[in-house]
Amino acid sequence: MASIRIAALALTVLTLAGAARAEERDFCPDRPGKGSPPCVMDKGRFQVEVSGVDATLDKSDGVSTRDIAYGGLELRLGLTSMVEGQMSWTPYERVRTKDHGVVSTVSGAGDLGLALRWSLKNPAGDGLSIAVQPFVTAPTGADGIGGGEWPGGVIVPVSIPLNGDWSLSLSPELDARPDADGAGRHAGYAFAGGVGRAVGAVSLGAELWVDVDDDPADRVTQTSFDLTAAWTPEALKDVQFDASAYVGLNRRTPDLELVFGVAHRF
Repeated sequence: MASIRIAALALTVLTLAGAARAEERDFCPDRPGKGSPPCVMDKGRFQVEVSGVDATLDKSDGVSTRDIAYGGLELRLGLTSMVEGQMSWTPYERVRTKDHGVVSTVSGAGDLGLALRWSLKNPAGDGLSIAVQPFVTAPTGADGIGGGEWPGGVIVPVSIPLNGDWSLSLSPELDARPDADGAGRHAGYAFAGGVGRAVGAVSLGAELWVDVDDDPADRVTQTSFDLTAAWTPEALKDVQFDASAYVGLNRRTPDLELVFGVAHRF
């Protein structure tokens, strides 16, 4: 009789575990691309996303810059069914500048980013999905690498299914950024919008990114056209490998940025 009870209990546990797994949200990394998705992690689930290499190359008016960051890290944790916490940090970045033959180099760790993502509609990211994401950056980076101030802002990620294959993503952003002279703060605006399509285990995307830094000393507008690709192996449903190429569209934007990374959900 005891063995029957134990067997029944084991069957019940397995059934409940199977039901919980069946209701688990789809794997939804932030990577790749400059926009933010509106999906939120399941409560208690943890995700690690890493940029193995992030290389930015630029040449203009006799000045060439090569900025390479290694191991850029983003940690995500589901806090509730509708809210997740995020932390981002780059352990090592090296910037080499050649200005009319004179070479200078700075290197070190980057600033620490902290954010919350609160879903307003469809936290799993299916259907029309909307979230709000306030963030702040702590000045923990090395001289010449970190910003040295406390910028912050809010992003409103939105995803819209267009049909069974295509989706539209939008990420408007409003920031409070420190002035270049350190005397105050000014507004910054950014927008990333793009389309994506899944082809089997591969997801392909194209986006347009615009950033306006409204500093009183010098208003700077940057814009890029971005191509992304991500692969989730069938045998590893909680792992994604990705690559991105960001092409600058004006003189104030770096000529090219190449990013390779991986994401893993636990």
